[in-house]
Amino acid sequence: MEKTQKMHRGRFSQAIIYLGKLFRMFLFQSDWKVLPMSAVIAGLVCVAVGSNMYKTMEGTQMGCFALSCVCIWNGFFNSIQVICRERAIVKREHRSGLHITSYLAAHMIYQAMLCALQVVIMIVVCQAMNVTLPSKPLVIPWKLADFAVTLFLITYCADMLALLISSFSKTTTAAMTIMPFLLIVQLLFSGGFFSLPKEAQPFTNMTATKWGLTALCSVGDYNSLPMVSIWNNALKMKNVEVEGEKPIEEAFVYLEENNMKEQFLMQSAQHNQKPEYNFDDDIVYSCWLWLLMWTCVYVIASVVILEFIDKDKR
Repeated sequence: MEKTQKMHRGRFSQAIIYLGKLFRMFLFQSDWKVLPMSAVIAGLVCVAVGSNMYKTMEGTQMGCFALSCVCIWNGFFNSIQVICRERAIVKREHRSGLHITSYLAAHMIYQAMLCALQVVIMIVVCQAMNVTLPSKPLVIPWKLADFAVTLFLITYCADMLALLISSFSKTTTAAMTIMPFLLIVQLLFSGGFFSLPKEAQPFTNMTATKWGLTALCSVGDYNSLPMVSIWNNALKMKNVEVEGEKPIEEAFVYLEENNMKEQFLMQSAQHNQKPEYNFDDDIVYSCWLWLLMWTCVYVIASVVILEFIDKDKR
């Protein structure tokens, strides 16, 4: 009996052992490849939507949505296969004394490191490509800290959701099949980019993109930015003639000659502000809490599922 007890290490020791295993896999089994992939995706997003991010309302909403999607993508790819690819090993070691909480704790620490590195890479890429980023601190009194924490929480929440999927998937193929469906759900139910029926609005609370998009717009002071879509759409009609005259073109000429363009853009913005994107620390705190709550839900569900892995006949 004494020998048997010595064979079973404590939860903390088991977590350290598995954490070391994960870091060895990072170095020697090419798990590090998720980092350069993060840089490539961030660069593509910067090229596509980075020029007007945190400069105009429209550019900010589109850019923040794109960054949220990058975080979701990174999180999903980090852990969608990590458990299902070694399911047989986990089952065998659990029967030999493995604590599931230690096993998942190691994954949580390791995935947190990956997510943090990915966020740093994203910010460095954005700055290298001269993308405007939030400069005014709101919650944390350091430049870019609110922005970085938000990106991390989105990525980590998606990471833990993928870890949950990996916990109950039969094979890596099954996990990869589920992932695109979850990604589409995250995109469609972001809450601020696509128009959804009133009945579907409550489902947006279940997505990391909704809370990530809201927090990113809030820390960037969305409601203080100009709105350019009305000006640009009207500009397309400047050659429209009414009784031989071009009133729209004349209005544009008048506004520009009197340096009233910026005033017009700001007036347009004032009539299209969104209270949920106010520069308010309570909004950011609320978004962070929602992301943390869903992260905890996914982790607890993963623990429950894996605790019954011995009964799995697959």
